[in-house]
Amino acid sequence: MSNPVRVERDGPLAIMTFDHPPVNLWDKALDAGFRDALTDIESNPPRALLIRAEGRVFTGGVDVSVFDEAAESNTYIELLEGLLEFPTRIEAFEFPVVFSAHALTLTWALEVALACDIILAADDCSFGLVEARIGLTPAMGGTQRFAARAGDGRAREFVMTGEPFPATSLHEWGVVNRLYPADQVDAEAHKLAMRLANGPTRAHYATKQILREARDAGVAAADAITPRVSGELFETEDLLGGVKSFLTEGFGKAKFNGR
Repeated sequence: MSNPVRVERDGPLAIMTFDHPPVNLWDKALDAGFRDALTDIESNPPRALLIRAEGRVFTGGVDVSVFDEAAESNTYIELLEGLLEFPTRIEAFEFPVVFSAHALTLTWALEVALACDIILAADDCSFGLVEARIGLTPAMGGTQRFAARAGDGRAREFVMTGEPFPATSLHEWGVVNRLYPADQVDAEAHKLAMRLANGPTRAHYATKQILREARDAGVAAADAITPRVSGELFETEDLLGGVKSFLTEGFGKAKFNGR
């Protein structure tokens, strides 16, 4: 049986692909494969990561037998704590992460997407946190991360109804960054991820740090760390080279190496 999650390298860009037919359900195999893929990324960091999936849908959700087994064995707390490791590991990456969604993107995949920096989606895609349909609430941090992008009221509606919503709605709410035709979204996501991979990686990480501080602790807390986080960039090759390039060649000519 092939690994349900693979990592490929395209120069400075890493591409993580979920490929677990028929509909990329979350099960023990996908869990293990995803953990291995994250470890691969952590041990050999790229300058950007693209997360995508093969198949007619991104995912149909979770193999519910996972929850049944956890309930019967009284291991559900361990299961839920383990699930939260995935978004927190992704958010900790010191480089941009782009998510490419297509067709149907339910439960765990949307929760993973919400831990990424930028979400691109096919214009005919549907998203859902449908756990309420089985008496559960999202267990991988989706509720709070959805609220951070769309607001508390939208999150309550989205999670409590347990209904899939079209990508156009999530785009209007600020959850999805960009929409593309279904046959173009993967290529556009790759193009954006590669652009970010060739950019000032340390500056991108500084942006992530400041935004996360603002989300978690407020604007004043983000203001408090900004001088230090931004100031550290003055010791990077990218900023020093970018300034010299601007002075000698003009705007937009700088080349970055991520250092």
